[in-house]
Amino acid sequence: MIDLKLIRSQIEEIASRLKARGYLLDVAAIKSLEEKRRDCLKHCEALQMQRNQLAREIGVLKKSGQDANDLLEKAQAISEETKQSEQTAKSYAIQLDEILSYVPNIPHESVPQGLSEADNVVVRQWGKAPDFDFEVKDHEALCQINAQIDVETAARLSGSRFMVLKSEISKLHRALSQWMLDVHTEEHGYTEYNVPVLSKPSTLYGTGQLPKFREDLFVTNDERELMLIPTAEVQLVNLVADQIVAKESLPMAFCSHSLCFRKEAGSYGKDTKGIFRMHQFEKVELVRIVEPESSYDELEKITQHAENILKKLNLHHQVVSLCTGDLGFAATKTYEIEVWIPSQKAYREISSCSNTEAFQTRRIKARFKNDKKQSVFMHALNGSGVAVGRLLIALLENNQRPDGSISIPTVLQPYMGNKEFILQPKHRMTTT
Repeated sequence: MIDLKLIRSQIEEIASRLKARGYLLDVAAIKSLEEKRRDCLKHCEALQMQRNQLAREIGVLKKSGQDANDLLEKAQAISEETKQSEQTAKSYAIQLDEILSYVPNIPHESVPQGLSEADNVVVRQWGKAPDFDFEVKDHEALCQINAQIDVETAARLSGSRFMVLKSEISKLHRALSQWMLDVHTEEHGYTEYNVPVLSKPSTLYGTGQLPKFREDLFVTNDERELMLIPTAEVQLVNLVADQIVAKESLPMAFCSHSLCFRKEAGSYGKDTKGIFRMHQFEKVELVRIVEPESSYDELEKITQHAENILKKLNLHHQVVSLCTGDLGFAATKTYEIEVWIPSQKAYREISSCSNTEAFQTRRIKARFKNDKKQSVFMHALNGSGVAVGRLLIALLENNQRPDGSISIPTVLQPYMGNKEFILQPKHRMTTT
């Protein structure tokens, strides 16, 4: 959530910066509510002054033995009026919070200006796209024999946008998750967590999924209205909720492999072929909780950590800085990592790394003591490190050979029984 102090003191400037990302801040409504709230508080102060004066007068009358009943009744009426005015001020504050809960974060000054993904800026590219001297197959065609990627069976089991993985492909999918966790914990210094996939609404509110993106969430009929997480970021960021941590403990670095669930509302018709856009998928998530002064250096770091995964697998990719109009709700700045997909002859998103500054930590009340012993909101960063399903697609398509088999990168071979290849012709047995 945006700092209310900024809204009160710089509302026109904030509105202008939010307009750059395509959001029109309801300045008139906010100003009206804030003015009414302040008027109520001023009225409360005036009433309190009257009550204090009456208290002094009542004291004088009682001390001299005179009747003070009329003044006592008047004081009681003022107390009731004060309570009502305080409640009215509180209701205006709640309405203001409701409006602000839907307001996205303010773009950082370094974010490129633009309205859509067409205005995103390529920061760098790494590696080279493979040059095939044979007809390239997509990931579905590569796994078609023996149905090792099976969306038809998944559709019978659960409906559209689900997948069943089998045999060597299922093992490769699992290997990618385990290997990425090992890289991030052993080389990049993250602490691994295994977190629940069900979350309370308050937890989802803390990271900005609620209330705005409720339609994208799978909601249970549990009396607590538990919801399936769209990303482990939800749980990892909330590990520090309602805490004041020691400065010496920063930066904090958490990672988790989890199932993720998204309805993908509004994406119907997109990526209907293959396993690019699923309702259920897996992801290794990275979260860093840091001091405000270092958060943009930390954004570069978390992006490099995600990018290292692709480098170690020798996968050609590019890093893109999202423009103002393409930023996520909670982000002030985002780098998107896009991997090369040969069958599409295009780069596709495989990771998104964002700085949310204090947008999330303000919601979850996560602070630290600075050098002046002041309680200050920490900054929270998140990044996919990376999406497992999309990494599987990239690995299959970029490492395919003329006979349809897939070469396994050296770093993954220990996780695959030391195999150098999978889907070799002799293992391609047609099911009956």
